[in-house]
Amino acid sequence: MSQIIKIASISELHRALGLEKPRHPAISLVKNEDMVWPDEIYNQKYVWEFYTIALKQHDGEIYYGRNHYDFEEGSLIFTSPGQVLESGARPTHKNDSGWSLFFHPDLLLQSDLAAKISSYTFFTYAVHEALHVSEYEKATILRCAESIEAEYNQNIDRHSQTVIVANLELLLNYCNRYYDRQFYTRSNHQQDVVEKVESLLLRYFNSDLAERQGIPSVAHFAEQVNLSPNYLSDLLKKETGKTTQEHIHYRLIERAKHLLLRSDAPVSEIAYQLGFEYPQYFGTLFKKKVGLSPNKFRQLN
Repeated sequence: MSQIIKIASISELHRALGLEKPRHPAISLVKNEDMVWPDEIYNQKYVWEFYTIALKQHDGEIYYGRNHYDFEEGSLIFTSPGQVLESGARPTHKNDSGWSLFFHPDLLLQSDLAAKISSYTFFTYAVHEALHVSEYEKATILRCAESIEAEYNQNIDRHSQTVIVANLELLLNYCNRYYDRQFYTRSNHQQDVVEKVESLLLRYFNSDLAERQGIPSVAHFAEQVNLSPNYLSDLLKKETGKTTQEHIHYRLIERAKHLLLRSDAPVSEIAYQLGFEYPQYFGTLFKKKVGLSPNKFRQLN
């Protein structure tokens, strides 16, 4: 089994890519054409301890979920610290277009963005869930990245960190906006996903799967539709107003109501049928969602 290659800092990354020392220890904008990946990085698993926003140019067809699309402008790919990535073989031709922005979590220390960074869920999307941007959107995002680069290329002063982080947050907010646009423009595909998830949920709770396998996880349904858990939740939230977890709880509670009113089984037995290991957890969730305990709901209906 191959060893996972670890890169802990922006300085280590620059050395690995054959680049000169970074101008800032925690953030760097690099043109793809300037990167010289060493041979050992190919056909390997690797992990780096910083965030990445990378613009990749495509020339024709790309894959998105189980579907493919023609897109000739560009895609933004995001990764977060600690993600295990896997590279393929060295390409036969060099991709000279695009750029990558790398920034370490330490950059965000003592800033409001440190507490908000986890809300940018696209950092945990899969590669095939990339953000596909138009020329205008690409130019807007690049301007933000270049503003960051211009700031760290100056003499660092007490305002540098604030200005860099402010521009980074602006860039991330644009990415949020463009992902919303992408969800909207692909509404037909999203509806297909919504319908499939609903079908899978109904099948799960109307069978004995919950009793045998427990309450299904978000990851379980994400795998069924070939999407990452966060991407699926964001897609469902945009289309239905509810996350995947909320959809799971809704179907679970609907099934619980059916069992409570259609049988005389004890509440604890119904809890086990629904996949709960501990009946008290079922009671807590049911009361939270319905406003009544399971027994009270049964008595009043």
